[in-house]
Amino acid sequence: MQTNYRRRCFNKIAAMLATIAGVRTVLAQTAPQAGSAAGARNAASPNNRVHAGIYYFPGIGSNSGSGRGDRILVTDPFEKHVTRTMDALKKSLEAAGCTMDSILHLEVYICLPHADGVPMPSGKAKFDAYTAQYQTLNKIYGTYFSAGRAPARACMAVDWIPGDSLIEVVGSARVVTSSPAAA
Repeated sequence: MQTNYRRRCFNKIAAMLATIAGVRTVLAQTAPQAGSAAGARNAASPNNRVHAGIYYFPGIGSNSGSGRGDRILVTDPFEKHVTRTMDALKKSLEAAGCTMDSILHLEVYICLPHADGVPMPSGKAKFDAYTAQYQTLNKIYGTYFSAGRAPARACMAVDWIPGDSLIEVVGSARVVTSSPAAA
């Protein structure tokens, strides 16, 4: 009985502190000044942001930045998806004044193709399919960075990625040069 009472009191105190800390964080935030690097956005996507010298980029997939006639399909080879995604990432980074070697953190999401006529594996076959994709990703991924400069990375298998892509990357990079997007 006494343990439950202590636990409830602790939980209430923790909840109040979390609420107070959250309010302080929200109240401390101010809108960036017009034209400042902190409020700069890449013209390619309104979700790309540079703040305090760090470029935070949203999901970039194999069809990011491509026109309607240049899109690839989920049935195209995974290698093509990885190459197109890494090329789109590099282009996005350069537009924000970053390089591939200035990436601080990268999250990689991969999925298997969902299409009519393409059987969806299950069990060990699904595991093997994701393993093959992961190995392919690593082979291509390493070619985009200087030796020993690949960033910290997490790779997750998911059921679906929007935009007819089999791969998506999200992360942050240190801005190393001024860019038109950040000016």
